[in-house]
Amino acid sequence: MVQNNGDAPRSAARPLSLETLAVSAGYEPSEHGGAAKPPIYMTSTFVYESAAQARAVHQAFFDGDVPERSGKNGYIYARLDHPNLVMAQTRIAALDRAEDSALFASGMAAVSTVAMSLLRPGDSMMHSRSIYGGTDMLLHTHMTEMGVTPFGFTDGVDEANMAAVADAAMAKGPLTLIMVESPANPTCAIADIAMISRLADRVALAQGRRPIITVDNTFLGPFLQSPLEHGADLCITSLTKYAGGHSDFMAGSVSGSAALVGRLKKLRTLLGCHSDPHSCWMLLRSVETMKLRTDRAVANAQTIASYLRDHRKVTRITYLAFLAEGSAERAVYDRQCAGPGSTFSFDVEGGEAGAFRFLDRLRLLRFAVSLGGTETLICHPATTTHYAVPEATRAEVHIGPATMRVSVGIENSDDLIADLAQALEAV
Repeated sequence: MVQNNGDAPRSAARPLSLETLAVSAGYEPSEHGGAAKPPIYMTSTFVYESAAQARAVHQAFFDGDVPERSGKNGYIYARLDHPNLVMAQTRIAALDRAEDSALFASGMAAVSTVAMSLLRPGDSMMHSRSIYGGTDMLLHTHMTEMGVTPFGFTDGVDEANMAAVADAAMAKGPLTLIMVESPANPTCAIADIAMISRLADRVALAQGRRPIITVDNTFLGPFLQSPLEHGADLCITSLTKYAGGHSDFMAGSVSGSAALVGRLKKLRTLLGCHSDPHSCWMLLRSVETMKLRTDRAVANAQTIASYLRDHRKVTRITYLAFLAEGSAERAVYDRQCAGPGSTFSFDVEGGEAGAFRFLDRLRLLRFAVSLGGTETLICHPATTTHYAVPEATRAEVHIGPATMRVSVGIENSDDLIADLAQALEAV
């Protein structure tokens, strides 16, 4: 039987650390022929033991509140469930300190399933601004076409401002969902999850129903932030990024209570957007080194960010470690985060033309979207990841024509600085 959510073995005297859970949770070699590492179950369907067992396994899967772990009685079909999915979900739930986790084919598959599962026509919802461009586009195109009204908030640490946005949302329709991205993409804007949880309690008193709080934790991951411990109901992560860590597969996850995650799994079964066996196996392999990669990337990022902050051609930088002492944002960061991560944004002189000259001069840093890989990646959000976000909205959250997002990898920091230095000469 798979250990539930990475619980310590019966012989253990204390709970296991996240580093250990990243290697061991969700996999028991004795259940898989003694293989030291998880096998890949590359099959689309599973053979029933008997007619009675076939009926029993379908009943267990479809009649319960949580359509999962059919493997206790046998698997059915890989779109519904498969051994690698169970292993990977158990491990991610353990790292997110959650009862359960659902894995999806991508981060956007996770976000889309959350929105479609929780929102109904006539509902209103709140969301961070800035937010990942794909999420912004989903909320302001498809979800608005479905009759949902999104309300953006730009200051996630200002309780009065958040309350005003909530009042405006409730005036339009039931406030059903508060979708937070903290730190936000690409500006690293931070939101106070505990304060937002208190706000949700007040909304419940006003409208008779508490909105669900989701937090996208992609920029920091489980080793630097645990949204569920601060009051979030669901933790969303693009596993493509730091969990995968090598820019070679795609996946997303949503962790939280078994009841809420169970709703998502039911819809995932119909949408067919689960994570496939090979991607789950890749995730199990990659997450084992996530803490080591996180530590190295954060150390590199601190060096790189300090260099950029002091460079005369850099006009703005959003690195979390540089939040002003005594500010509300700094207080939230110190309470909520275990580190600043390794993805941040900065602006250079010369507007878009200056940014383009800089980008085209780079040789070691790779000009591409995505983040969290072993390699250092850099992009120009206004013309790439946030291209579809209206220009006025981008300007409101300081995504300008000279803004670039950098995800620092694990290379030698001196080499990265040398490349940045020669590219900045072109600005």
